[in-house]
Amino acid sequence: MNCADIGLIGLAVMGENLVMNIESKGFSVAVYNRSSNKVRDFVEGRALGKNIIGTYSIQELINNLKKPRKVMLMVKAGKSVDDLIEQLIPFLEKGDIIIDGGNSYFKDTIRRNKYVEEKGLLFIGAGVSGGEEGALKGPSIMPGGSLEAWPFVRPIFQAISAKVEDNRACCDWVGNDGAGHFVKMVHNGIEYGDMQLISEAYHLMRDSLEMTSEEMHIAFKSFNEGDLNSYLIEITSEILSYKDEDGEALVDKILDSAGQKGTGKWTSIAALDEGNPLTLISEAVFARCMSSMKDERVMASKVILGPTAKFQGDKKAFIEDIKNALYASKIVSYAQGYTLMMAAAKTYNWKLNFGEIALMWRGGCIIRSIFLGKIKEAYDKNPELTNLLLDPFFQGKVQDAQAGFRRVVSTAVLNGIPVPTLSTALSYFDSYRCENLPANLLQAQRDYFGAHTYERIDKPRGEFFHTNWTGRGGTTASTTYKV
Repeated sequence: MNCADIGLIGLAVMGENLVMNIESKGFSVAVYNRSSNKVRDFVEGRALGKNIIGTYSIQELINNLKKPRKVMLMVKAGKSVDDLIEQLIPFLEKGDIIIDGGNSYFKDTIRRNKYVEEKGLLFIGAGVSGGEEGALKGPSIMPGGSLEAWPFVRPIFQAISAKVEDNRACCDWVGNDGAGHFVKMVHNGIEYGDMQLISEAYHLMRDSLEMTSEEMHIAFKSFNEGDLNSYLIEITSEILSYKDEDGEALVDKILDSAGQKGTGKWTSIAALDEGNPLTLISEAVFARCMSSMKDERVMASKVILGPTAKFQGDKKAFIEDIKNALYASKIVSYAQGYTLMMAAAKTYNWKLNFGEIALMWRGGCIIRSIFLGKIKEAYDKNPELTNLLLDPFFQGKVQDAQAGFRRVVSTAVLNGIPVPTLSTALSYFDSYRCENLPANLLQAQRDYFGAHTYERIDKPRGEFFHTNWTGRGGTTASTTYKV
């Protein structure tokens, strides 16, 4: 029997495109889908004449794979993944590999990795980014799980992934159990942030500067020729120039109610679990929630009044300010994402290579940009870097952008234009550089009403004190702990 190098279950668009990509790199693929018609249509259509084997049962799929068998699942995250794992296990042998290539929650991947290994099998949770086009032409792939499985999967994954300078693959081993899916989750959270930042820049241009879609297209095209060069800025420029059948800008006809699939929310939840101030990505998630309240916003707009002032000043200079605000906010967003990964690495005992993660995101994925090369350089210079804002290159960039950044946020506030991610980026920057925050008062309040104790600046860290603020409270203090 002519056995395949890898099997893939799930022939939706991402699955089909990955199969075509794998086959184009010289590997044979066996495919299976719950719907037999899907398999038949694929092998008799797009896959006709290719080294692709259609199968119509789990057993037939397994029988058509070389040992150790490698089975990649490209199905909806959640119960479908667990169900397929249970269906696969009886047909697999020790050392065979199950790969989850969907957008699974990293804690599910930790659980599945443990469960599958207990059965004598190997498991990989691989984040795959790049959308339909990336899956076909070269995605960013972030694998984690059973390290013993990596040598068997590596040739395929690195062959099909996107390539950057020196033909380096945007795919490398991330870490044990759920590390790959965690890094993909943070990638998606940063993607939420990038998209919202760009949308706020568009909002300022449209409503404050009263620019046409064509003028905004030109502005974003210009942004893409400098430090902001990225896939999302590029497609924004293209979207703004796209005309509907009547010759009008299509973007103006799209309802302002955004959808989401949950990965941004997961990133925010993980940050809360780690006590990590992931403010920008969280605001991006909330901005989508706010956008979905369309009917309520329409009603509120008729009864709640705000400023009606329009921009008065140098339009060209303000567009430059917007560009600087975008870049500074982007630095803050990635700084927050990286500090979250650092915190999680300690919690889950992952040995993450932060420079290599930036390289994996450098091509193929949705957040790909030249900016990521600078992040890799920062961590190559200092692998122990605690925050990107402390790197000399990014420090200099934010310093150069700071005046324009502040003008943009203040102008937005005065004009009544919501900029939740731009403003929270500036607040994070100011908080991070602030030696004395007002949390001393907050701690006094907590001690006053709940005897939660506080530390003193004239005593060593780690010593806690309680004050009987009213003379009625006594001397008993609450236990000190951190969430």
